[in-house]
Amino acid sequence: MLSSQSDRAGFLPLAQLPSLLARLRERGYQCLGSTVERGAIVMRELEPPDDLPRGIQAEQTPGRYRLTSDPLNRYFAWANGPQAIKPHTFAPKESLWRAERDEAGKLQFAAVHPPVLRQAIIGVRACDLAALALQDAHFLREGRRDAHYAQRRDHLFLVAVQCAEPASTCFCASTGDGPTPTAGYDLALAELADGFVAVAGSGQGQAVLDDLNLALATPQQIEAARQQGASAAAVQIRGLPSRHLRDSLMSRLEHPRWDEVAARCLACGNCTAVCPTCFCHAEADTPALDGAASEHVRMWDSCFVEAHGHLHGFNVRADIRGRYRQWLTHKLATWHDQFGRSGCVGCGRCIAWCPVGIDLTEEVAALTERQP
Repeated sequence: MLSSQSDRAGFLPLAQLPSLLARLRERGYQCLGSTVERGAIVMRELEPPDDLPRGIQAEQTPGRYRLTSDPLNRYFAWANGPQAIKPHTFAPKESLWRAERDEAGKLQFAAVHPPVLRQAIIGVRACDLAALALQDAHFLREGRRDAHYAQRRDHLFLVAVQCAEPASTCFCASTGDGPTPTAGYDLALAELADGFVAVAGSGQGQAVLDDLNLALATPQQIEAARQQGASAAAVQIRGLPSRHLRDSLMSRLEHPRWDEVAARCLACGNCTAVCPTCFCHAEADTPALDGAASEHVRMWDSCFVEAHGHLHGFNVRADIRGRYRQWLTHKLATWHDQFGRSGCVGCGRCIAWCPVGIDLTEEVAALTERQP
């Protein structure tokens, strides 16, 4: 974020943050930002600029998430919430196409297109930018471009924020995906006591910065942002032992640890729901009661659901042991075959939102018999 573009970094005073939102709205974007809902930080539409809360932190430990107060009254002192960018590109449930009978009784098929919304997401973290790049690799791959995903993706404006206060569950430094944004954003901010060091990552982002007419960030402000990112990486207490775990995990498919974790796992699917890179889905047809039309619907699914492993006449993952092993080995091992890297970005959501507090980093350390 700051190393290659420090000569063009601007400084956005705290009092001018509403001006940034105003410029984005003038350009036709619906602004989404952190709001408190049901005791968690989620991304929702911001109406007045002061909807963006200050002074909130999120305490996260295995199986526990709790909002607390930030003594420094910052805007972005929270690490992340249960929601990433994923719901805004890969919708939890949507219709893909529709079948209707015409006047002659013949079936006619038509694609269902999602509404076109220009959305600006304020407060995106580096781990979620890395996750979005992986989702792009899946949904926008050559010859298999997903039209619904692509339409939403093309209309996103991403305002990233350096993570200054990682949760105890975060381990993005070990995966190489944070805590400072380095790519994939339109604008990136690093929050200091009196404002934000701001850099553009796209032409659209630069145009917004130009509209704000900011003063250049001073060398001291840029250095403070750099040190803040380095400190945030240094305080992370969790980590993966390597970024290349494929061979280690695939050679331990019969390790007794799989039985131990299966005895604790509820197969609830929380980890896959909050994971910013999971893309499993199911499809179903929902007919109208009068039989005149039918919608073909796609919805999020999980490899922890028993039906997900059903093939003709048998289930390839009939027990929780097989399902947990499938999830972990796909995420950390066979993603290397598909995408050239691990599918884990170190956000720690699966740890915090697991009802029984299963810690992915602990399981990997036990399986590979190495320390994180």
